Amino acid sequence: MKKIITTDQAPAPIGPYSQAVAVNGFLFLSGQVPINPTTGELEQSSIKEETRQVMRNINAVLLEAGYDFSHIVKITIFLTDMSLFDEVNEVYGSFFKNNFPARETVAVKGLPKGVNVEISATAYKA
Repeated sequence: MKKIITTDQAPAPIGPYSQAVAVNGFLFLSGQVPINPTTGELEQSSIKEETRQVMRNINAVLLEAGYDFSHIVKITIFLTDMSLFDEVNEVYGSFFKNNFPARETVAVKGLPKGVNVEISATAYKA
């Protein structure tokens, strides 16, 4: 049976989707963009700050579902410009200790609200 995960510690969905869905030990997290859930404002002072906010949003959804970064098995990073890769990768990597998840990084023409980075994840807990 699937369970919809919702927290006010991450931005509310900006469309017809859930922040995450849990089913059979898997947690499927929708893509997060750098919206500060407290202010509702975009964090766009730098690509590093954008990425930190995205990762904080992911963390909030994980925690609401009873998961953490160690449970993530797959990540997809969407970037509007691959020249941002190194800075995004540096911040992203700081959220993991070891046993990194599988990942791909994809360059896209545009992202919601004109942001530079969006990250989605899949987690698993037995």
